[in-house]
Amino acid sequence: METTSLIPHVGENYTLKLKNTMQEILSKLPKESPEFSHSIDALHELMQTKVDPPFDVIWVYSAIKFGCRKSLKGDNLEQISAAKALFQLISACSASVGGSKSIALLAPVVFMIHSVVKELFELKREKKAMKEVKSLVDMILGFMSICCSKISEEEDLDLVLSLNDLARLWVDDDDDDANDGFETLLPLVSSDVCGWICGGKFHVGYLAGAVMMEVFLLKLCLFFDMGMEKGELEMYLKSWSVGSISSFQNVYFLEVLMRTTLETSLPLNSILKAKDEFLLKKVLLDAVLLVEYSFIYENAKNIKSLALTRLILTHVAVEYLREFDQNRIISYSKAFSTSNLPSQIIKLVSNQNGIEENSGKTFGSSPRALISKLILFF
Repeated sequence: METTSLIPHVGENYTLKLKNTMQEILSKLPKESPEFSHSIDALHELMQTKVDPPFDVIWVYSAIKFGCRKSLKGDNLEQISAAKALFQLISACSASVGGSKSIALLAPVVFMIHSVVKELFELKREKKAMKEVKSLVDMILGFMSICCSKISEEEDLDLVLSLNDLARLWVDDDDDDANDGFETLLPLVSSDVCGWICGGKFHVGYLAGAVMMEVFLLKLCLFFDMGMEKGELEMYLKSWSVGSISSFQNVYFLEVLMRTTLETSLPLNSILKAKDEFLLKKVLLDAVLLVEYSFIYENAKNIKSLALTRLILTHVAVEYLREFDQNRIISYSKAFSTSNLPSQIIKLVSNQNGIEENSGKTFGSSPRALISKLILFF
């Protein structure tokens, strides 16, 4: 007899206990007042058994322990207080796990904060609530910076419950769309980017990147409450954005941010006015296209995706601004051409297609020239 069959919650026994517990919770979700007392004990045991508990276990345990949807009610100050309590609970439960997992688990916290910020920008801005939500956003940004410093190479994770099922603990899911609940839980992530994150096997790094981007965008939105003159505000936003990207040094966050900036409009119309959203889009384009972040070259596994996304974003930005901002067009094209990215792309294509790298120099280094040549190989 195998040793693991004598030990509870080890090996196959752990997996079986995990699956049974999750299925039991899932079956109770449709009920108006589900009873989770037995499940919470089982989840606590599963958490205590492993130094690095599965993503699902921490997510579901913290949701049930906290009260799930019941905690999404109250006035702005009560919701901020609830979000802070949930943040403290999740950060305590994830203290022993990797950086990306710790950040990704904060999705429900950011969901709650977004609801408050949206209401504060829609209605009369309550000074105390605005001050409290700014403080909480800063606290989470600080936590994320610490987590980024302990991120190692991320791996795909096997989830017992789907992302949509996990989201159902926090949001009502009355739609047949497989990703509907997940998209609702990430209000500042577009449908296309959500689909990209969900498209393959679950990668905790990209979900963490999406959550980081949401907090990053919320912080930028809150700067609009400072009463700065437009030119001063634009410079301040740009400086803060570049500083934050450089500080995080997180390739998953940067790629999610670039993919989001690729969209026709930012997912901020629930918070910002159209003119403010346009200003912020220019800020983000400058932050990701005019600065060469050295950390992207330190991640060989991600360089292909990052380089091609940056190439496409540069081309799209040039076309987007062609009629009314020639200076930016020149700056974006020059920044790309003089960076290391063209040589990285040529190297990747040459290796993939068995071409001598020197002959790849005929590709050119402008975004348009590179894209024209790449079309021939894909």
